[in-house]
Amino acid sequence: MRVGHSYGLVGLGKVAVPQISRVQCEVLGYSPYPNGLDFAFLSMGADSTHPMLKELAAMSKLVIKGSRSRGKGRQPVVQGLSMPLVSFLQKKVRKVALLSPSWQACIPLAVLILLVGGMAASAQDAPPSVEEVAADLRVGLDTMWVMIAAMLVFFMNAGFCMLETGFCRQKNAVNILTKNLVVFAMSTIAYWIIGFGLMFGNGSPFMGTEGLFFLSGADNSPATLDAYEGAYAALNWTGIPLLAKFFFQLVFAGTAATIVSGAVAERIKFIDFLIFSLLLVGIAYPITGHWIWGGGWLASLGFWDFAGSTVVHAVGGWAALMGAAFLGPRLGKYNSDGSVNAIPGHNIAIATLGCLILWLGWFGFNPGSTMSVSWLIAHIAMTTNTAAAFGGAAATITAWVVLGKPDASMIINGILAGLVAITAPCAFVPIWAAAIIGAIGGTIVVFAVLFFDRIKIDDPVGATSVHLVNGIWGTLAVGLFSVGPDVQVGQDVLYTAGPAAGLFMGGGIGQLWIQFLGTISVGGFTVLLSTIFWLALKALSGIRVSEEEEMVGLDIGEHGMEAYSGFLKDTSDVTSRSVGSTTSSTGIASHY
Repeated sequence: MRVGHSYGLVGLGKVAVPQISRVQCEVLGYSPYPNGLDFAFLSMGADSTHPMLKELAAMSKLVIKGSRSRGKGRQPVVQGLSMPLVSFLQKKVRKVALLSPSWQACIPLAVLILLVGGMAASAQDAPPSVEEVAADLRVGLDTMWVMIAAMLVFFMNAGFCMLETGFCRQKNAVNILTKNLVVFAMSTIAYWIIGFGLMFGNGSPFMGTEGLFFLSGADNSPATLDAYEGAYAALNWTGIPLLAKFFFQLVFAGTAATIVSGAVAERIKFIDFLIFSLLLVGIAYPITGHWIWGGGWLASLGFWDFAGSTVVHAVGGWAALMGAAFLGPRLGKYNSDGSVNAIPGHNIAIATLGCLILWLGWFGFNPGSTMSVSWLIAHIAMTTNTAAAFGGAAATITAWVVLGKPDASMIINGILAGLVAITAPCAFVPIWAAAIIGAIGGTIVVFAVLFFDRIKIDDPVGATSVHLVNGIWGTLAVGLFSVGPDVQVGQDVLYTAGPAAGLFMGGGIGQLWIQFLGTISVGGFTVLLSTIFWLALKALSGIRVSEEEEMVGLDIGEHGMEAYSGFLKDTSDVTSRSVGSTTSSTGIASHY
C-alpha cells in the first residue's frame, strides 16, 4: 500500500489519534474507535513499513472486527465531521477568553434573550383554530360579494348616462352626460361628510346624531348583533367592515340623485343641479332613509323595503317631480290649446344600451342588499329578472294597444318599471308574484307617462313614471304578496325576519297599511324638503336657462362644446303632433 511521506498525531482530549491517508481510510472503512472518536486524516510518509503504520494497521483490524460484531448495516461515519466542529468551537472559546469579564457576562444574557424571543415568536405563530379560519373566511366572502355588488350598482351610472342622453335631443347630449358623470362625485362628497351619519348613526327615531361627520363614529365591524359596539348599530346585522358598508350605501344614494337628472333635463342650469344634488344626498335622502333602514320610526312600526323602492326610487322620483314642476315644460312642448307636441330623443340605440346596463346593474342592486353570501342571492336574482321580463312584455302589449305601435321607448321604461317595482319585495315574494308585480309595473308606466304629459309635467325621460309611480307600487306590493316569516318557499324558508304575510297571502290588511303609511310619510317629507331646496335656488340664482340658450342647446350655452362636432345637426327641435299620433323616431308623440 502506497501512502504519503509524512506522518503526525492529532490530540483529541486524552486520546492520541494517528493521522493516516485517504487510502488507509479505505482500509479502515471509516469505522470509529470504540471510544466514539473518528479518525482525522492527513497524508503520511511513503514508508509503509514504518512502525507507526504497522501499529495503526493492527488497530484498524481490531476496530473493523469490533464494528462488524456489533451488527450489520451500520452506516460509515462521514469523513472529518467531528474534528472541524470541535476545532471551530475551540477557536470560539479562545476568542471569548480574550474578552473582558463584563463582555463575557453578557453572553449568557444574550443567549437567554434569544431563547425567550424564539419562544414568544413560536407562540405568536401558533396556527389559528378552525373556528377562527371559518370566521375570517366568512367575512372575506361577504365583503367581496358586497363590494362586487356595489360596483355593479356604480356601473348603473353609465346606464343612466346612455338612457337619458338617448332620450334627449342631440344639442343637449354633453350636458346630460356631464350631469350624470359629476352627480356621483357630488353624492360621494355629501354622503361622506354628513349623509351616512344622518342615515345610519345612532340617534333619534327621526335621524342619526352619533358619528355624524366623516365616518367618525366608533365602530368595531365586522362584529355583529350584540357583539357590535359602535355608532352605526343599524347596520350591525351584516358582518363586513365599515368602509364596505359605506361604499355599498353610497352607490344607492348616488342613484337617487341621478333620477332627478332625467326629469329636469334640457332646461336646468348646471350649477343649480349640482347644488340640489348635494342637498338631496346630504340631507333629504339620509333622513327618510334613517326612518326605514337606520332603525327609525317606520322600521319600528314594521315597514319593509328590502332594496329601496321607497328609500331610493320613490325619494328620487318625488324630488324629480318637484324639480320638473318648478322648472316648467321645455319650449315647444305644448301648444297654445294645451295639446302635446312630441320632442323625440335623438338616439334610441344608446338608450337601449343604457337599459341593458341598468338591467345588469340591478343584479347588484337587489341581490347585493343581502350584504352577505347566502342562497337568498339566487332567489332575489330570479325575482328581479322575472319582474323585468314581465314588465317589458306588459309595456309592449299596452303600448301596442293604447298607442297603436310597440314603442321602443315604452318597452325600455316598462323593463325599468318592473325592476323598480320588484326592488322592495324581491326577497319576500315567490317567483310567480314577481311576475305579477312586474307585469303591473310595465302596464301602469305607459299610462303614467301619458298622465304626466297631460298635467304638463314635462319629464323628458319618464323618470317620474318609472321611479316614483313604480316605487310606490313596489312598496305597496310588499303588503300584498309577502309570504310571511318562516314560510318555506321551495326547499328553504324565505326569511325569518321580515314583513307579515300580505293581503293576497292570507295575512290581512295590516302589513299593507304600514306600507301605505310609510309611502305617504316619505313622500310628504321629500316633497317638503325638495320644494324648499328648489324655491331657495330659484330665488337665489334662477334654476332655468334663458330661452336663447335653450334653443341653441345646453351643450354650447353651458359647456361650450358639442357631443357630435362635425356631424350633421338636427335642426327640427319639435315635431308638432298631438297626443296619440306617432313619430318615426320614438313611436309616440306624447312621450319624447
